[in-house]
Amino acid sequence: MDQEKVLDIGVKLIIIFLATPFHEFAHAWSADKLGDDTPNYQGRLTLNPLAHIDILGAVCLFFTGFGWGKPVQVNPVKFKHYRSGMALTAAAGPISNLILAFISIIIYKFLLAMYLIKGIEALFWAYYVMYDFALINMGLALFNLIPVFPLDGSRILAYFSSPKLDRFLNENRFYISIALTVLLVSGALNMPLNFLRNCLFWLFDKLTFWVDLIIKMII
Repeated sequence: MDQEKVLDIGVKLIIIFLATPFHEFAHAWSADKLGDDTPNYQGRLTLNPLAHIDILGAVCLFFTGFGWGKPVQVNPVKFKHYRSGMALTAAAGPISNLILAFISIIIYKFLLAMYLIKGIEALFWAYYVMYDFALINMGLALFNLIPVFPLDGSRILAYFSSPKLDRFLNENRFYISIALTVLLVSGALNMPLNFLRNCLFWLFDKLTFWVDLIIKMII
């Protein structure tokens, strides 16, 4: 096994034990701030990976690059506004992955510049890890925004959808979940998700233009 594959495996393990708990913690934290203390009582207001890892989601993430954590349970009755509370709590997870990706891109740009200046191989591999970490976090954010159960996008969609559509999705959530898993494992989602991920990476690269300016000033 070459060094690149070893690093890819390492990054996926970091995602499973760091980014996934951070994602689920973001759900729990936002629900708590919006008035629902259910996640706190269930021990989800923590970054402990054991509280958030879903076995099937972790396996899918490891082998496909896309996956999920253990869903955070909320009691929407405790939200002041039911629909907006659910939507904001759901959106917090993907947003947390985008924040991690954004920070990773900033770090990888500095690491790449240092590697080009010093030529130290360890800096190259550190840059590679941050680059990979950013891509996987973007993929997780996009995957979780798919508007079908049990993904976060379904709760965000519910904010805009009609009661009739909500009822249909709730009645068929089991079959929808099975179909989603099949599409994910078969690789059918890889092409559209990778395309969107590349577009998002391009956007983040442009938004961090100021990092390039700082690097040029230092060099």
